[in-house]
Amino acid sequence: MPLDQPDAENNQGKEKPGKEMTFLEHLEELRWHIIRSLTAIVSLGIILFLFQRWLFDTVIFGPTHKEFLTYRVFCAVVKGLGLSESMCFEPPQFEKIAIGFGEPFIMSIMVSFVMGFIIAFPYVLWEFWRFIKPGLYPKEKKAARGMVLICSALFLTGVLFGYYIIAPFAVNFLAGYSIPGVENTPTMSSYINYMIMFTAPAGLIFELPIVVYFLAKVGLVSAQDMRKYRRHSIIGILILAAVLTPPDVVTQFLIAIPLYILYEASIVIALRVYKEDEAEAAKS
Repeated sequence: MPLDQPDAENNQGKEKPGKEMTFLEHLEELRWHIIRSLTAIVSLGIILFLFQRWLFDTVIFGPTHKEFLTYRVFCAVVKGLGLSESMCFEPPQFEKIAIGFGEPFIMSIMVSFVMGFIIAFPYVLWEFWRFIKPGLYPKEKKAARGMVLICSALFLTGVLFGYYIIAPFAVNFLAGYSIPGVENTPTMSSYINYMIMFTAPAGLIFELPIVVYFLAKVGLVSAQDMRKYRRHSIIGILILAAVLTPPDVVTQFLIAIPLYILYEASIVIALRVYKEDEAEAAKS
């Protein structure tokens, strides 16, 4: 019998995948998951860096162009409702400057890899799931089924919401706001940092239903408690929206409304988890 073939007699009744791993083997496994994730991010970052002219002009500086999708759709809705065309808006024209010697190059690298991470997020999450999955019980695996797809969809939805909804209104307000005697000429780095602030946190906030799902599974959150503190949560949502957005009431409500919808959806999810746990307890 070849040496690489397992002894059928000695392995009868034993499960192949049930091998115990040492701490160092776990670290080695984690290292390879991290390496593969970083490889995906770096590869996408390099590709985006090679197309930086398109990346900056079309994507990063998109909300500063009057042809941007949000401005056109908003104006079409205004006209469709028979409202005055004066309610249509477009971003004010402004120059962006680079004050550091290597600022354009550094910002190009940063933007490329941040965008690479956002695009690679589903794959990074999948690698993380592959690492933790073998340590879960069958019941936990069943509860987390489809989690990678759902988390990825929520994150990317949040990023797109921040890009197409928050960013245009925020850019319009911040670029148009002025103090007498002061010319508002934003630097390239400040504009990019604000764009990251408008999009990445929105992607994380949209993960709220998933967070509530797991908290409800371990008994730390219940639908009853979330209903009880609904008024407090509304105040918290408004405060969070004020922190994440510029001091513009319209923009604050644009992020507060979907946050509240996510909160209500989380209540439904927590209630569903409670009913599932009750049904399982009744069977046992």
